[in-house]
Amino acid sequence: MSNEPQTASPPLHKNEQIKAESRFLRGHIREDLEDPSSGTISEDSAQLTKFHGVYPQDDRDQRVQRRREGKDKAYIFMARVRVPGGVCTPQQWLAMDAVSDAYGNGTLKITNRQSFQLHGVIKSNLRAAIREVNRALLDTLAACGDVNRNVMCNPNPHLSALHAETLGIARAVAERLLPRTRAYHELWIEDTLVAGGEPPEDEEPLYGRTYLPRKFKIVFAVPPSNDVDVFAHDLGFIAITDEAGRLAGFDVTVGGGMGMTHGQAETYPRLADVLGFCRPDQVVDVAEKIVTVQRDFGDRTDRKHARFKYTVADRGLAWIRAEVERRLGWELGSPRRFEFTGTGDRYGWTEGPNGDAHFTLFIENGRVKGPTKTALREIAKVHKGDFRLTPNQHLMIASVATADRPRIGALLREHVLDGAHRASGLRLNAMACVALPTCGLALAESERYLPDLVTELEAEVEAAGLRDDAIVIRMTGCPNGCGRPFLAEIGFVGKAPGKYNVYLGAAFNGTRMNALYKPSVAAAEIVPLVRPMLRRYAMERIPGERFGDFAIRMGWVTPTGAPADFHAQVAISDTADL
Repeated sequence: MSNEPQTASPPLHKNEQIKAESRFLRGHIREDLEDPSSGTISEDSAQLTKFHGVYPQDDRDQRVQRRREGKDKAYIFMARVRVPGGVCTPQQWLAMDAVSDAYGNGTLKITNRQSFQLHGVIKSNLRAAIREVNRALLDTLAACGDVNRNVMCNPNPHLSALHAETLGIARAVAERLLPRTRAYHELWIEDTLVAGGEPPEDEEPLYGRTYLPRKFKIVFAVPPSNDVDVFAHDLGFIAITDEAGRLAGFDVTVGGGMGMTHGQAETYPRLADVLGFCRPDQVVDVAEKIVTVQRDFGDRTDRKHARFKYTVADRGLAWIRAEVERRLGWELGSPRRFEFTGTGDRYGWTEGPNGDAHFTLFIENGRVKGPTKTALREIAKVHKGDFRLTPNQHLMIASVATADRPRIGALLREHVLDGAHRASGLRLNAMACVALPTCGLALAESERYLPDLVTELEAEVEAAGLRDDAIVIRMTGCPNGCGRPFLAEIGFVGKAPGKYNVYLGAAFNGTRMNALYKPSVAAAEIVPLVRPMLRRYAMERIPGERFGDFAIRMGWVTPTGAPADFHAQVAISDTADL
C-alpha cells in the first residue's frame, strides 16, 4: 500500500447536482411559476429555466428606489428565441413583433448570435409568451443553458447555392443537438402544467442527466465573410469550395470563447484552433462527437473552467483530434486554405444571383423599437421572401422579388430607413451587449452608452477624414464577452460603473484578438484617450492598413492571440497536415 497522501477529487459544482436531480429539466419550475407570492423564481429553478431559454432578471434602474420604499425588486424575465441560421419568415417576424408588444416591453432585440430576445416579461405572462412563440413554429428550448445553443450561419445569400447548402447543414446540426426532454412541452406548451412523474431514462441519449459542463456554441462561416466570428466559438465550420465554386466541405475549428473574469488570470478569452477538414455529409457526425468529448471531459467542478476552450487548452489540440477521430471511427482531413476579409455586414441593396435583391438594414445594437419596429411590421405584411438576423445584430430583408422591390423600397423611404446604412463606418461596425438595466452581470453600461460614445468619436473621424473607414468598435458591460469585445479593433469592457478596460489591436477579419491597452478608464476619459489615436491613424497609416494592425505597428499593444498573418501561424495549406 502506498504511503503517499491520497488527493481527493474536487467536488462537483452545485449545478451538477441541480441538473442531476431535475428530472430532465423539470425541477420545481412548475411550482415556482404558480407561486403568486413572488414575481420571480427560486435560485435552483433559475438554473434550470436557462435550458428553456428563460432568465429571471430585475430592472436595476429601480433597485435603489424600491429598496428605500421597502419593496421587492422589479422582477422581470428575458426569453431568448432560437432561430437556427438566423432565417425566419415574415409571418414569424410579425409573431415576434406581436409577442414583444403583448407580453414584453415593446421592443424586440436581435442578438449577435442570430436569436431574438424578449425583454421585460413578467412572470404571469411568461407561459403565454412562450406559447405564442411556439405557435409561430419557433421556440426557446436550448437558447440558453448547458447545452448546444443557437447554431449560427452566415446569412448573406448573394452566394445563393453555397449559402443555402451551408444553412441546411447548420439546421441539421441544430436539430441533432437539441435536448429531447419533454419537460419543455409540458411546462410551456400544454394547456395545464404537468407535475411529478419520473421521465423515461432514455429521454436524453446525447446529454444524459447532467447535460454539458457549460454552454456550447457552434457557428458556420462562409468566406470571405467572417461575420459569425468563427474563432470566438466552441466549434466552428468554415465552408471550403472546390475549383468550380461548389461546397467541398468544411474546416473544423475548436476551442474558442470570449468570457473571462477580471483579476483571475486563469480565465481568459481564446481563439479557436483549426482541427481538420470534413465533407458536408460528415458535419453532423463531427459536431455530435465533439460535443460528446466536451460532455465527458469538460470540467464539472469549476464553472469558470468548464468551457470547451479550457478542455482544448489543457489537453492540447493533438489529444482532442485523436479523441474525436476515435469516436468517429475515421480520420479528419487536412485543413484547406481559406481567406477572410472582414466581419461586417453588406448594407443597403445588394443584387442576388437569381434576379432577386436583398436589403440589409442597420439597427443600432439590434434593438428594434419605435419607427423602425413599425416600418418592419408593414414590410413583413407584404414581403414574400424572408428575414435574416445578422451576427452583427442587424436585419436583412432577403429574397425580394423584382416586382416587389418598389413596394419594399417605398416603405423604407416612407419610414426614413433607406439611408440608415449611410452612417459612419465607425457606427456601422459598432456592437454592444444589453448590459444595464436588465443584465444581472453588468458592471457598467453598454447598449445605452455606446451610441453616445460613437457620436462623440464621429466628430473626430469626420475631422480626420475617416468617416467612411470601417473600424470595429465593441463594448460590453462585463468581461463575459457577449458582444465579442476581444475581437474588436477598439474594445471596451466594463470594469465598474462608468469605467472600462480599453483593448486595442484585433484583426479586422476576426483572426486575431486584441490586448489590454489601459485598465479602468473613466467614461469621460475615453474620447481624450482615443482621439489622438484616430488622428495618428489618419496621418500615418500605410495604404490599406486597418486600425488594429496600425495599433500594433505603433507599439500601443502586443496581442498574444494569433498574429496578423493568421494563415502562416496555423500553417493552413491544401496539403499540409496539422
